[in-house]
Amino acid sequence: MRGSDPDAALYWFARMLDAGEDPRYLARRITRMAVEDIGLADPQAQAVCLQGWETYERLGSPEGELAIGQALVYLALAPKSNAAYVAYKAARASARTTGSLMPPKHILNAPTSLMKDQGYGKGYAYDHDAEDGFSGQDYFPDDMERVDFYDPVERGFERDLRKRVDYFARLRRERNA
Repeated sequence: MRGSDPDAALYWFARMLDAGEDPRYLARRITRMAVEDIGLADPQAQAVCLQGWETYERLGSPEGELAIGQALVYLALAPKSNAAYVAYKAARASARTTGSLMPPKHILNAPTSLMKDQGYGKGYAYDHDAEDGFSGQDYFPDDMERVDFYDPVERGFERDLRKRVDYFARLRRERNA
């Protein structure tokens, strides 16, 4: 699957089935591949896997194995990207490193006068009130520099996501200059 070879993927799938591997386990692993190895380059890949898995649950063996095999072929031919997975791991590591920093005060509600006096909610900009639906505010903790975790690749649907990331980064720079 990772080498974009549907024939080899089907061969190894058949070998595992013939060796007695549980098709549910294979469906789980294939779904994990959709999330980890294809990611947002083809967001439909996860849905295809889940549909194949559900079809297997309804049909059982051997008919349902075909649905898992079709999902595997789809994955083999899908564009690949682990950019969201890499970003997720980096964000988890950053969260562990930075500990329990508070959210920025401007996004916190101020239900008491004391909280309002301490600046909670002050300067909050509602994205929908901006002409283009984007305030450009920083949502990282006040004591933390902004980090760019997600770096989409130039393949599949992530090409479009790259344009969005770049667009919002440009607007954020312009509004915070």
